[in-house]
Amino acid sequence: MIKLGIMSFAHMHAYSYAASIAQVDGVELASVWDDDPARGMAAAEQNGAAFIADQAAFLKSDIDGVIICSENVKHRAMVEAAARAKKWILCEKPLATTIEDAQAMIDVCKKEGVGLGTAFPCRHVPPLVAVKDEIADGKYGAIYAATCTNNGSYPGGWFADEALSGGGATMDHTVHVADVLRWMLGKEFTHVYCENGNLVRPGIGTDDFGSLHLEMEGGIKISHVASWNRAKSFPTWGDVTMEIIGEKGVVTVDAFNQKIDLYNDDAMRTQWVGWGDNCDIGLVRDLADAIRERRDPAATGVDGLRAVEVTVAAYRSAKSKQRVAV
Repeated sequence: MIKLGIMSFAHMHAYSYAASIAQVDGVELASVWDDDPARGMAAAEQNGAAFIADQAAFLKSDIDGVIICSENVKHRAMVEAAARAKKWILCEKPLATTIEDAQAMIDVCKKEGVGLGTAFPCRHVPPLVAVKDEIADGKYGAIYAATCTNNGSYPGGWFADEALSGGGATMDHTVHVADVLRWMLGKEFTHVYCENGNLVRPGIGTDDFGSLHLEMEGGIKISHVASWNRAKSFPTWGDVTMEIIGEKGVVTVDAFNQKIDLYNDDAMRTQWVGWGDNCDIGLVRDLADAIRERRDPAATGVDGLRAVEVTVAAYRSAKSKQRVAV
């Protein structure tokens, strides 16, 4: 049995990871630690796990690995503590808010001989996996360009506090698409031009919208919209979409289109209810396999660093109003 612990439920994805752990054979959520004890105790009780208030005691327990879901700026300290306790690590995206922190996290995990993964669940979405395979098989020939979106609902709370989040929607919703494109195309980003700001929620403290124009190796042109533009009444949290243009054809992907329409009179809104594949289960299963096989998870710390490099360049571009190198 692989025993996992979750460090912090500050990020809402922690609740999905906890539920996913319960659905993977041979894996259990053994314990929870949180620097907000009330939140941690409630999450532990909800998921049938022990709450350990002391971080050192939590990391000394018999867990094999941890999933870190804290506020973005706290990732480095938690990764370093877990690595020194010889635990395998899956860290919520973005891996870090600076290139320096991301590199330090990679370095400490390498030094301590533990695996470090970045939570990029899109790598476990079947339509995206299928398109990656088709591109690798040459179905679309050389890839010339792509248009992408990652729109979502405004998460509120610490996401609007730059001291805790490190940035807004541009950071939150660029890393997924940056990673998917690197993974699909086997190319690195070279340049980015970004304009961002507050188009929907002025004064929240961080940007809620980013328009990015990127270039990858080989001159591949990418346009991407990252936003928290979904209304409270929108049927779901958001989307990841791509239109990829190649010499032999075009493919369009709506990554989370496995859904049904639910007309909920109690909530007085239409909701999209997911069915079929759960990419977070894929993340958990891969983490467990990585622990057993003593390897990094599929999306490594280096993959997380590369996405951080893109977002850091995007904010540098938005500030300078210039196209910048990644």
